[in-house]
Amino acid sequence: MNKWYEKSGECSDVVLSTRIRFARNMSDYPFPCKLNSNVKSQVANDIKRVLSNKSFANYNFRCLNIASMNRIDTRSLVECHLVSPEFIKKDDSGVVFISSEDNISIMVNEEDHIRMQVMKEGLSLEETYNVADELDNKLDKNLKFAFNENLGYLTQCLTNLGTGMRASVMLHLPALKECGMIEKISSNLIKLGLTMRGLYGEGTEPKGDIYQISNQVTLGISEKTAIKNLNDITMQIINQERNYRKELSKNIQVTDAICRSLGILKTAKLLSNDEFMKLISNIRLGLSMGIIKGTSYDVLNNITIKAQPYMLMKEEKSELTSVKRDQKRAMIMNTNLQNTEIL
Repeated sequence: MNKWYEKSGECSDVVLSTRIRFARNMSDYPFPCKLNSNVKSQVANDIKRVLSNKSFANYNFRCLNIASMNRIDTRSLVECHLVSPEFIKKDDSGVVFISSEDNISIMVNEEDHIRMQVMKEGLSLEETYNVADELDNKLDKNLKFAFNENLGYLTQCLTNLGTGMRASVMLHLPALKECGMIEKISSNLIKLGLTMRGLYGEGTEPKGDIYQISNQVTLGISEKTAIKNLNDITMQIINQERNYRKELSKNIQVTDAICRSLGILKTAKLLSNDEFMKLISNIRLGLSMGIIKGTSYDVLNNITIKAQPYMLMKEEKSELTSVKRDQKRAMIMNTNLQNTEIL
């Protein structure tokens, strides 16, 4: 089965993926900050027992204990956007359940008892929400989530009170970045109850002109209203990005950079991750402008994930020096972009 990052979806020229995440706590236990490792293990066992029921069989969850995993495996989960960077830094009580298609993950004993998330390719907020909502309802019936009629779902961090939902889209915005619009957009998003973050979420920097936009408001608003707001604003940003790309297509310096990027990716023997992310951003831009042929967004999505440092080492099943990683990354690009050409 193809993973979410091996496919492309609606508005794939701008949108890489959609994510819906729910923060939930079980009413029978205090918040994780008040639990010792033994009780956290009980929480994990309760969730594992529920997920083993036949009603969850179609998800094909596998259970991973973070404490028993090596550094390569845990950090590659972050690079696939299956767990948060904070989660792998937790104590030995962290457990994650991941579906067979790597599109659903349930982090146990992160900031809350449960952080469940569903990811899909392209712009698909409503569809992704429906999958997450169905899973949420199933778990609630068995685990009895902490809920208050006035406050909604109770969470360890007050900023998640209410729906406990964070909906987000991952956008490729090279034209808006080139035209100096990112800071203005980010400022406007805050006024609308949204936020713009880097590639791996809160506290991370954007790489390859990839940004995450998500809702900030969870209290006093319904899940569906939050999703509609995010979808409407995302469409506005998509249209802005497309319009600026049309202008950039007339700029010989931009088209030259795209052509040079393809040449480097097809022939380089060493590629650092920072250089690769910039070059592959140019290839995505060139594909959307009609300058490049012979590749597709699903191929570019896949190699962007597979070329990340710990994903490279996971494939090799061993630690690699930075030079070895750069060499392997270059080989992947040489192979996957062999038939890609300039029009």
